[in-house]
Amino acid sequence: MVTARPVQSQSGKETARYAEMFAALGSAARLSVLRALLRAHPGGMVVGEIQGEVGVAGSTLSHHLEKLRVEELITVERESTFLRYRANTVVLEELLGFLLAECCQGSRAVEAKGLIQICQE
Repeated sequence: MVTARPVQSQSGKETARYAEMFAALGSAARLSVLRALLRAHPGGMVVGEIQGEVGVAGSTLSHHLEKLRVEELITVERESTFLRYRANTVVLEELLGFLLAECCQGSRAVEAKGLIQICQE
């Protein structure tokens, strides 16, 4: 369960970092990659597995993986001749915490109970 962390005053640098993460997730292909990696958590996937799951051409997939890696939404680790990609759940939890804190604690625009219920389904 993700709990909203109180957000002190977000600096412009922190806000820009979150904005870049959201921008990276703004591509249907990258969002599909991240969803596949979350389903494969914690073991992760190698490129061929990701490609089979999301159906993106190799060179395009490489571009999307790099963008997600740069924004720290995924991690990559060399295993022999393969690269294993994993969702970076620590950073994703931080990103969700940012949203929850702003929506639920800051303005109360979204009811926390509803979000918790969605997470439990």
